[in-house]
Amino acid sequence: MVSREQKRGSLQEKFQLLRSMTNSHAENETSIIMDASKYIQKLKQKVERFNEDTTAEQSSREPTDSTTPMVTVETLEKGFMINVFSGKNQPGMLVSVLEAFEDIGLNVLEARVSCTDSFSLHAMGVENEDGESMDAEAVKQAVTDAIRSWSESNDSQG
Repeated sequence: MVSREQKRGSLQEKFQLLRSMTNSHAENETSIIMDASKYIQKLKQKVERFNEDTTAEQSSREPTDSTTPMVTVETLEKGFMINVFSGKNQPGMLVSVLEAFEDIGLNVLEARVSCTDSFSLHAMGVENEDGESMDAEAVKQAVTDAIRSWSESNDSQG
């Protein structure tokens, strides 16, 4: 059985993790939660802005370009928000993108993927602690290269 002290220690560790992930300088638990809530609201606003930008960009694209995936990478306080969109479902592309993340040493903290009619990937990742420092452009280039390689291998098989 877990003692009350162990539970309290575990809870304290989780608060410290939350504090570090949200860049909070708060000392008490209530303030840490409030800072985390504000941080989440900022992330939601960024996602909304991204979705608006993506919608605007999709509507301005030519219909013939719906199979060319669009890749955007935004730098967050700790890590990156990576978005990949294609107007057509692209079976196998997800594996290539995830392998690219692994190759560059990016740990995926959270991801949402939709592969019904179109392909959509929204992922939040952070660098491995032992990896070299990277910027958003390097992440975007790695994902774009992986998609291009995947696309070329599919074209040669078809």
